[in-house]
Amino acid sequence: MCGIFGKVTKNLSREELEQASNSLVHRGPDDAGIYISPLIGLGHRRLSIIDLAGGHQPVFNEDGSKCIVFNGEIFNYVGLRDQLISKGHVFSTRSDTETILHAYEEWGETCVERLRGMFAFAIWDEKSKELFLARDRLGIKPLFYAEHDGAFYFASEMKAILANRHFPREMDDLALIAYFSYSYIPKALTIYKHIRKLLPGHTLTVQDGRLKFRKYWDLHIAPDRGKNEAYFIHRLGEILEEAVRIRLMSEVPLGAFLSGGIDSSTVVALMSRNLGSAANTFCIGFGGNAGGYLDERLFAREVARRYSTNHREYEVHPEIQGLLETIVSAFDEPFADDSAIPSYYVCRMARENVTVALSGLGGDEVFAGYERYLGFALRKAYTRFPLFMRENLRSTLERLPERADGHYTINHMKRFARSASLPPDLAYLGFATKTGQKTLKALFSGSERFGQRWKACRDLLLSEFNSENVEEPHDSLHRAMYCDIKTYLPEDILSVTDRMSMQHGLEVRVPFLDHPFMEFCATIPVELKMKWFQKKYLLKKAVKHLLPHSVLHHRKQGFVGPMTQWLKNDLKPTVESHLCEDNLRKHGLFNAKMVRRILAEHFSGKEIHDTLIWSLLVFQTWYERYMENRES
Repeated sequence: MCGIFGKVTKNLSREELEQASNSLVHRGPDDAGIYISPLIGLGHRRLSIIDLAGGHQPVFNEDGSKCIVFNGEIFNYVGLRDQLISKGHVFSTRSDTETILHAYEEWGETCVERLRGMFAFAIWDEKSKELFLARDRLGIKPLFYAEHDGAFYFASEMKAILANRHFPREMDDLALIAYFSYSYIPKALTIYKHIRKLLPGHTLTVQDGRLKFRKYWDLHIAPDRGKNEAYFIHRLGEILEEAVRIRLMSEVPLGAFLSGGIDSSTVVALMSRNLGSAANTFCIGFGGNAGGYLDERLFAREVARRYSTNHREYEVHPEIQGLLETIVSAFDEPFADDSAIPSYYVCRMARENVTVALSGLGGDEVFAGYERYLGFALRKAYTRFPLFMRENLRSTLERLPERADGHYTINHMKRFARSASLPPDLAYLGFATKTGQKTLKALFSGSERFGQRWKACRDLLLSEFNSENVEEPHDSLHRAMYCDIKTYLPEDILSVTDRMSMQHGLEVRVPFLDHPFMEFCATIPVELKMKWFQKKYLLKKAVKHLLPHSVLHHRKQGFVGPMTQWLKNDLKPTVESHLCEDNLRKHGLFNAKMVRRILAEHFSGKEIHDTLIWSLLVFQTWYERYMENRES
């Protein structure tokens, strides 16, 4: 895992490239490389995993006419390398990086279709003066790009672009609204108007100032009802085990995150069967005033005992003043999914012992593990109730106080009742939206930034929900899962994993997002993913011989912390100091009276506003660091 960056321009400064390199040192603490030609500067920071002695980048082809900088791992590179050698290509290293370069020489831009793994890379062709960029199918690895003042930039993180102190930092209003709506910024947007993300499954070719985008992959969900449940259980086990096995390739110490949930426990079980030695596993719990928050460490210990892993635990406490700045610095833009906090600590603990960790991320999106998916399964029955019964249920639930102790059944029921009578796409939006239109309109009162951008913000998600890539028009559950795979997964869940792991120089691998495995799962009928309102039905059947009964059937916790209680107690002074009226006046975006009301309601227990308060806290910290103090 590494950091890459580059700039195409006629006026190159080695000093600027070195500044960009230094900004990414956390992504690659083991080595650095810079290449400058008359039109391009390329840079690389290396975290050494494969070919420790020979993997220095940039890597060049035989005649030096092409070179590559690469971030990621290609798990089928050995077979590709052998195939390319048989075609006459000459290799000077044993690295997957050089394999990509020769694959590009042989197959051009379609080379990405042969790669199995996680990647973001850039190839420069000195003869044609062409830059070729690619991002992996699911967006496991990030890649940002920008155009400004006749120059083209790309980087693994935006800080490498922003290292140029003259680069404009104008805020994107649509991204701002999206951030407060969803707690992250989806699709190609970033908070900066002049910086964009290359979308997952896309390539970008830059030549003579022209940009050409190409989509090379998408997930097509087409259930195969010609095969029975037993077939899917058998094949699921085979393909998932292969996905885990190929991710054990490493020349450095390797481990796994173990939360106590089904996904991570399955990865640890399959890893233990194929590793040949005791696996290293890592788990966290929560301390401080957590209000009785559910802790999954007991379940993780059961799995660790069953597979005799070298198990380590860490307890997270809400002493996060310094961590707040670290999180903001890691993303270079507002990002308010508070799972970044436990992610930071589990990655730090893992890196003290290993360099590579496997994760169970992706299992929820592939096998219907989220509560909102249960909501879609319940909608069909709910909409058969008479309207007066639905209205009575909704009004009754609205009067119930929300739970702030981690037991969110009431909260989910309230959200379900508000959304279940809506059309499927709007119901999904109701489940996915963290802060509603009415609240946001009041928050931005006095600002012209809200306006018509709310509809555009909704369309960022609705366009994916209504995609033609879901074959069956009325399969709203698969549509919700597809939308999450295209938005929430790459730009929230995977972004957290990448930034927090890279803060510690840790590589994280995600077997559930192996693209052949996902393509197989796209053929599984939705009624086998959730059956009799049981989430992850087929996955549980497929791995029941691997895991303790308690792990298979305990209530899902999720990788989040007790933020509601922390904000009311341990972090209250931090909230009050950051969101005081003097600080809010620095940008004038928010209605200070509305912010005071939100805080008062949360502190008194009248309402729960943890998501919005954390969003405000992160935004204010980002603004003061990146917009107010632009020289820092």
